[in-house]
Amino acid sequence: MARLSNLHRVLIAIAIAASIIVPALLPSWTTLVTLILAKGIVVLGIIILLQAGQVSFGHAMFFGLGAYSVAFWGKYLGTGDLLLYIVIAPVVATLVGALVGVFVVRYREIFFGMLNLAFSMVLWSLLEKLYHFTNGADGIRVARPTIAGMAFPPETFQYLLLYITLALALVASFAVQRYLDSPLGHMLKAIKTNETRLEYLGVSARKVLLIGYIISAFLGGLGGALVTVAQQIATPEFAFWTKSGEFVFIAILGGTANAAGAFAGAAMFEIVRFLAAAKLANAWQLILGVVLIVIIMFAPSGLIGLLKRGAASEGKR
Repeated sequence: MARLSNLHRVLIAIAIAASIIVPALLPSWTTLVTLILAKGIVVLGIIILLQAGQVSFGHAMFFGLGAYSVAFWGKYLGTGDLLLYIVIAPVVATLVGALVGVFVVRYREIFFGMLNLAFSMVLWSLLEKLYHFTNGADGIRVARPTIAGMAFPPETFQYLLLYITLALALVASFAVQRYLDSPLGHMLKAIKTNETRLEYLGVSARKVLLIGYIISAFLGGLGGALVTVAQQIATPEFAFWTKSGEFVFIAILGGTANAAGAFAGAAMFEIVRFLAAAKLANAWQLILGVVLIVIIMFAPSGLIGLLKRGAASEGKR
């Protein structure tokens, strides 16, 4: 049984502490922390695909599917339940991921990325054009759902949503790390290093990548549902290519070698954007760009890699 590294344990402890302490000290940050955790779940899927050397520029498709699964349920079937949403949304994304994955896993590198982008843009176009069903660019407002059949006031609901998202993030992080450390995860990495040798061993690279792709779709749908409930709206922007770029940005920022990198990158991205947008509304993209350039130049393995190097140097003293 794979064990969590000491660094991973420390990061988990920090995440739990931050999710409890930050909202208590800064109640206005409750939704921000929820968004960090939810987007971190989505980025876990990007990290899985990056193990195989494949960059998905269309991962927002599954994020959008999760979001609109929640929105359509609320619009056409009445206010739903949060526990129902976090089951239905990832299931819908997983089913679509299995169908799309059959086609895209045949391709590698830029072709893989562009084909994902094409599917994502088809979904975005449908969400924009089918105005009578989707409200077009205005999106669909999502009413505050119940939790296990019980209704809660807004403030209480925010905290409950945060802690449910935290629990899901911890489970997803642990499961993905176990997956990456498993034989199947090592096969996924072999696609990047030597796919031909993997095939010679009698292992289908397509099947290995398809499994990873379906898992990433599930995580995208789950994160999309949580973000939609937190923001109480789903818009076509959720499926746009810039959203996919945002997830890839976060993955590189946090580091792709460890599941914890998804949440480290999401925290850095959202906090910098939140503070920069408040102080420099017209320049926050520039600030994020500078942060990414610095990370790539001085810490190519991301924030987690930087922490590992720091811990290693401390251990040598």
